[in-house]
Amino acid sequence: MNTFLIFAFLFFAGCIVGWFLELLFRRFNPSNKSKKWINPGFLQGPYLPIHGLGICVLYFLARLEDFIHIDNTALHRIILFIIMAAAMTLIEYIAGMVFIVRMKVKLWDYSGQRGNIKGIICPLFSFFWAVLGAIYYFLIDPYILDALRWLSNNLAFSFVIGFFYGIFCIDVWHSFRLAGKIKSFAGEHNIIVRYEELKSVIRQTAEERREKYFFLLPLRDEGGISERLKEYLDKQRESEKLQNLESFISSKIKR
Repeated sequence: MNTFLIFAFLFFAGCIVGWFLELLFRRFNPSNKSKKWINPGFLQGPYLPIHGLGICVLYFLARLEDFIHIDNTALHRIILFIIMAAAMTLIEYIAGMVFIVRMKVKLWDYSGQRGNIKGIICPLFSFFWAVLGAIYYFLIDPYILDALRWLSNNLAFSFVIGFFYGIFCIDVWHSFRLAGKIKSFAGEHNIIVRYEELKSVIRQTAEERREKYFFLLPLRDEGGISERLKEYLDKQRESEKLQNLESFISSKIKR
């Protein structure tokens, strides 16, 4: 089986499935008090490249299983799942830092989780990666090649893959254009833009003005991204003032 075809399909499948998993996680997360559906990720469409890259890495690591020289089967697999979790955590950390340092954007925030590092990675989500690695190992990896052999014999498969990558590339270009505007704004005001909060501001503004909100184009807005960034900054400053006031009152009460 052609290696390129395998990784092309894995990336495609990982992007799509990962997006749906994140969509469900964010919808039913207790922190989502409004219980609204939230389009996750940096791109505008229904796919998450970090999950696509992740499943490619899991496939590669599963091929290296024989290099773990441990006779105990259970321990052997636990070590493999730990390696998978570490690899995924490293990918998450690198991606998070690249966007913070280069684009002035924070795509996700684990600041509320124990043991987090810069709000980008934390032990809880590393554990989730280990669980997903185990699910992949037992339920997905054994059937990948058989599925690819069947799909590669169908012309529709090639069309779907080609269509996905065409739309995906356009989306990447469009999203980085928007990210350039966000970066310029963040640099002017010396801030890091929390991407999810920015999308929330855009959605809230659209609802207040009874304008159409585009779920699959969450940064599309009739007022323009520049106006929404200004509103985002104002709300951030109001939130910081409130937090400072609460801290001041709390310190006075303790005295």
